[in-house]
Amino acid sequence: MPSTIDPAATAWLLASTALVLLMTPALAVFYGGMVRSTGVLNMLMMSFVAIPLVTVVWLLLGYTLAFGPDAGGGVIGNLSHIALTGIDPGTVHSVGPHGGIPELLYVTFELTFAILTAALVSGAIADRAKFSAWMVFVPLWTLLVYAPIAHWVWGPHGWLASFGALDFAGGMVVEIASGASALALALVLGPRVGFKLDAMRPHNLPFVLLGAGILWFGWFGFNAGSALQPNGIAAAVFLNTLVAGCLGMLGWLAVERIRDGRPTTFGAASGAVAGLVAITPSCGSVNTLGAVVVGLVAGVACSFAVGWKFKAGYDDSLDVVGVHFIGGIAGTLLIGLLANRVMTGGARGLFYGGGAVQLGKQAVGVLVVALWAFAVSFVLGKIIDRVMGFRITREDEVAGIDFALHAETAYVEGVHGHAPRGLFGPHN
Repeated sequence: MPSTIDPAATAWLLASTALVLLMTPALAVFYGGMVRSTGVLNMLMMSFVAIPLVTVVWLLLGYTLAFGPDAGGGVIGNLSHIALTGIDPGTVHSVGPHGGIPELLYVTFELTFAILTAALVSGAIADRAKFSAWMVFVPLWTLLVYAPIAHWVWGPHGWLASFGALDFAGGMVVEIASGASALALALVLGPRVGFKLDAMRPHNLPFVLLGAGILWFGWFGFNAGSALQPNGIAAAVFLNTLVAGCLGMLGWLAVERIRDGRPTTFGAASGAVAGLVAITPSCGSVNTLGAVVVGLVAGVACSFAVGWKFKAGYDDSLDVVGVHFIGGIAGTLLIGLLANRVMTGGARGLFYGGGAVQLGKQAVGVLVVALWAFAVSFVLGKIIDRVMGFRITREDEVAGIDFALHAETAYVEGVHGHAPRGLFGPHN
């Protein structure tokens, strides 16, 4: 292990960590614009509260379970770093031949990934989940779902990493895990009142576009930062991230234009996010042409996938399943087709002479992570629902979750031009 700090790598990861942390408030704005006006504050709060909840549990147990020395079989880390035991400002995490970065910085960088992943799940249960139940779910989910998957894929001797499944920045760990968990919770809570009957359109499309833009900005730290040092791979990943977001947007808009006759601002934001989701696992495996394909496939596939909920009957409020789950699967599997040895240093996809071996490994990773995340999240959601109830009452949902749970509304006018009863005192 190196004993010296690489200043360039440390500076790069400090900036990247800040960018990834910014993604959670950006997600809050993105999600907040997508819900109805009576639920925007609750949606913002579900993302923001993930920051302290995940931080506390990560420092106590999450980091050592995800990135501590393997406890055996590549399944989970041991407890050697419980409450960051053995980690101090002088502890170095190796990142390359020039030295390493402070281990505390690596702890923080990975923490920001865990925070964002937990917050992503909330979009599937918008407008109907108890805030108290969400606060119980998040830390337990971080330990039972996120930490084990992170160890399998990124941890020391993690079994999926040893098996050869590739995930550069979180297609399995972040996107598939959050998407499968979101589907599980959507099934546990059931559909919103008026699902399939009411339009439930986004109440603030400028919020949606603003949130998507800030997410895109933060995604450069998310993906390129995962190189852990400022080098050629980080530069290639940075470009791949930009390219895939662009092609995702264009692919989604093309589908809207052909299918619906008009491209929409909502489609532009969703398409960009779909492309970014799909390039997350593959950004360190494909070249620029591969990024074009990944982004375009994701934009087209996800634009169709968001409509599946109406046919299948599950209410994924903000399309976490359609965008993050399907986009994550697409990007992870496309590694098996488009992986380039120049980027991976060894593994090649089917289209680059590697045969179907890598595709098979990617498929195993997708299946295992999806099943684990769905099963554990479903059981955890059911237990919380049985013990304390996970869903608000029908009356509160119809009246508006913001005022029912937080005694606030985002807009003075309230609903239909009137403030909710009691907002400004007994005479209103």
